[in-house]
Amino acid sequence: MRDPRYDILFEPMAIGPVTAKNRFYQVPHCNGGGYRDPSAAAEMRGVKAEGGWGVIFTEQCEMHHTSEITPFIELRLWEDKDIPMLRKMSERMKTHGGLAGIQLAYSGINGPNLYSKEVPLAPSAMPIRTFTNDPVQARALDKRDIKDLRRWFVNAAKRSKDAGFDLICLYGAHGFGIFQHFLSRATNQRSDEYGGSLENRARFVNEVIGDIKDAVGDTMGITLRVSLDETIGDLGFSNAEVRDFIEMNKDLPDLWDLAHGTWEDCSGPSRFKEEGAQEQLVRGIHELTNKPIVGVGRFTSPDVMAKMVKTGTLDFIGCARPSIADPFLPKKVEEGRIEDIRECIGCNMCITGDMTMSISRCTQNPTFMEEWRKGWHPEKMNTKGDSNNVLVVGSGPAGLEAAWALCRRGYDVAVAEAKTEIGGRVVREAKLPGLSAWGRVVDYRQYQLSQRANVDIYLESELDTDSILEFGFENVCIATGAKWRADGVARQHVVPMPIASGAKIYTPDDLMDGTIPEGKVIVFDDDHYYMGGVLAELLAKNGADVTLVTPSAYVSDWTNNTLEQIAIHPRLVDAGVEIVLNRGITEIHADHVVSNCVYTDRTQRFECDAVVMVASRKEENTLFDGLKAREAEWADAGIKSVKIIGDANAPGPIAWATYAGHRYARELDGDDIGDALPFRREITELALD
Repeated sequence: MRDPRYDILFEPMAIGPVTAKNRFYQVPHCNGGGYRDPSAAAEMRGVKAEGGWGVIFTEQCEMHHTSEITPFIELRLWEDKDIPMLRKMSERMKTHGGLAGIQLAYSGINGPNLYSKEVPLAPSAMPIRTFTNDPVQARALDKRDIKDLRRWFVNAAKRSKDAGFDLICLYGAHGFGIFQHFLSRATNQRSDEYGGSLENRARFVNEVIGDIKDAVGDTMGITLRVSLDETIGDLGFSNAEVRDFIEMNKDLPDLWDLAHGTWEDCSGPSRFKEEGAQEQLVRGIHELTNKPIVGVGRFTSPDVMAKMVKTGTLDFIGCARPSIADPFLPKKVEEGRIEDIRECIGCNMCITGDMTMSISRCTQNPTFMEEWRKGWHPEKMNTKGDSNNVLVVGSGPAGLEAAWALCRRGYDVAVAEAKTEIGGRVVREAKLPGLSAWGRVVDYRQYQLSQRANVDIYLESELDTDSILEFGFENVCIATGAKWRADGVARQHVVPMPIASGAKIYTPDDLMDGTIPEGKVIVFDDDHYYMGGVLAELLAKNGADVTLVTPSAYVSDWTNNTLEQIAIHPRLVDAGVEIVLNRGITEIHADHVVSNCVYTDRTQRFECDAVVMVASRKEENTLFDGLKAREAEWADAGIKSVKIIGDANAPGPIAWATYAGHRYARELDGDDIGDALPFRREITELALD
């Protein structure tokens, strides 16, 4: 039964000529699939429709071949040939009464056109702005180009209608869309009627929306996504000017879609952005327009959502990441199952799919983007196989997800945890600076398992090979995790580095266990994800004189893919951490290290009292190896299978561990597929000539 406090979230609301059944609005978000994996993307959106979202949008869809962002893989609507792919998506999005939306993007100053080889077009001539700093410049649109561009938008709108969409979102946010490029003085330096004053800079978007409304506006709602603040001062499209623009054009779109600044600002990770972080930038805008407003802020709490609507701040609750972590969030609120919501932890692992041009992952929801590829459903498990019970050894993210998925299939599950609490690496890492939200990975699974009669969890139960063989479980899942190495083996060193006697070496495990070195401490980061930066911050907060040394050109290099790197570097500088880039460590002595330049190999000495080694991790696979060595005894012990998963098998991010646990549970007692692919894929149709 729904809590009446949330009734307001289920009120229907009009967006132009169409009506959303509720206020849950899945804003456009990428998924790493795009034009390469359209069926996977379609099924992912379809599951959200089943989960109760009132509005569901595609990712950005490139609406013309003269503006594309290769190597990134987004949707395309370049010609009629693209319509069937998109129609499949809209049909899945509308299966449960939701509205299907498509985001049309012309990337302008962000479109290098590496695939189409067309000369990029933008309001003003300037270098292309991309993540990869492509050495390409855009040509300024002339009057004929603008006329053409208006026509191309109309063509794309008509194709969107033919493809079955109810809503069109015109992309002008995050610095990525042509409408923002016209509106911002930073990218619009024209001296004609399309530049200068705000009224002139708004001319193009007024013309395009007018054109589209004339073409399809009687049947489709038109939304405009604009940045709340470019965060570059008076030169850019500031929050004050956004308000002036909306007041000046209050009835322009059928809905205002407001998103903060750059993508990094808008989708900031939980380390740097709280839930509802954009509220101040949105507050009061509704007084300037009678059109509905949607905003975002990694909303995970129904109370915060309801407050946003009740206070008149927002009309729709915009969600991307929370809709990924739990596609059934609206339905769970509606059914009074708040405790069953899989809350987004704000790790931004989902974004890495887009940034690495791969299939996206979610730490909390391992079924994300596997709905079509593997037939996985976030709320439904396949039926139980022939065996009846499973022993899961280890209660880290892999073990907990395996147990949760297995018990839903109908297996009797026993979880053996050697320590005094469950959670493995997650409960330890969640205590580090900025990572508290990551504890939701354990909280969700711990609660769900506590509600199941077919799961038993045994703490302080360190098992050996003999005891497992005596227990008589039919299936044994080894999820014993991994430990950080102290010998430096990672990327720079493939064998242990020279470490002198008397040198004080600490690992991330040592620091998470409470041993915090003092004095001059060097953090050597050859891992390149979050851990090195987080530990440097921890040490600085505890008064150490910290120098972070990394062979990479960036601190926490891989976090460029999670949109964190741009915030990590200044955070460390503000904390007083000295950052040394492009340097490795070749020797460690009792009072100093020898560092080498990654390009010239020239060495430099850095004095220190201790070194924190953030290198690689060593699998805790001794128990698995012991069981494998006694495989001849399995049958007599009643054991049908022994499998090692997660970090114990191959260390990786937490999302890799939850995926491994879920996959193990799905595939237990399954058919042997031999050499066949374990997932479906689509093959591009070959031209006949």
